[in-house]
Amino acid sequence: MNVVTNFKWIEAANYDEMSKIAATIFIDQLKKNSETVLGLATGGTPEGFYKELVAAYKAGEVSFAQAKSFNLDEYVGIDPANESSYHYYMDHHLFNHVDMKRDNINLPAGIQSNLEKAAAEYEAMIKEAGNIDIQLLGIGGNGHIGFNEPGTPFDVGTHIIELAQSTREANKVYFDSIEDVPTHAITMGIKTILSSKKIVLLIASASKQEAFDRLRSRIVTEDFPASALHNHPDVTVIYTDMK
Repeated sequence: MNVVTNFKWIEAANYDEMSKIAATIFIDQLKKNSETVLGLATGGTPEGFYKELVAAYKAGEVSFAQAKSFNLDEYVGIDPANESSYHYYMDHHLFNHVDMKRDNINLPAGIQSNLEKAAAEYEAMIKEAGNIDIQLLGIGGNGHIGFNEPGTPFDVGTHIIELAQSTREANKVYFDSIEDVPTHAITMGIKTILSSKKIVLLIASASKQEAFDRLRSRIVTEDFPASALHNHPDVTVIYTDMK
C-alpha cells in the first residue's frame, strides 16, 4: 500500500559530501543534547561519516563524553576481538578516537550461550535508555536494514536472524572466504529501529539503485524491510552515486 511519509531526501554531490552532511546532523544533535542516545551502523558506507565525527571531535567541535550508543547488530559466533567483528569495527573507526565512556558503549553480544536471552536483554537496555534519539542506517541490496532480511515482521524487537545468501556474499569482502562469513546475526528488530526518534539513512552506491528505487516508490511490504521506514515520522535519506 502507499502511505504518506515524512521523508527528507538529500542528494549529495559525492561520497565525502554525503558523509559530512550526515555527520553534521549527528553533531548538531549532540550539541543540543550532550546525553543523546546514538544508534550506530557499520559497513563500508558509514566509514566516511565516522571519519568526519572523529575530525570534529579532534577539532574541539563536539564531545561524546555524556552520550550513549547502541549498535544495530553483530555477527553470531564472532569474537569481539576479531577484526571482522563489528565491535572491532567501531573501536577502529570511532570509539578509540573520541571521548565516549566505555560504560556507555553498547553492542549486541554475538557470543553467548543463550542468544535469545542476550537479544531480549539488549532490547531492554535500549528501552531503559529511553530508546534511540538518532539512528544511523545503511541499506542492503535486498532492502535489509540492520540485519533484518526480507520477510522479517515489522513488529519484532532485537532478535537472531539467519542471513540471506546475498547478504553473506556482499559481506565476504571482510572475510578470507565465503565459508568464514557467519550464517546468523543478532540485530535490532524493525520495531526497535522504528522506536528511534530520528533516522538518518545513507545510500552511496549504484549497486543499491534497485533498493533506492523501491524505497522511493513508497510501497510498504515486509518483502522489502526498508519500506517500514515509511511508517516513521522523521527520516532523512542522504544519497549519492546512484547513477
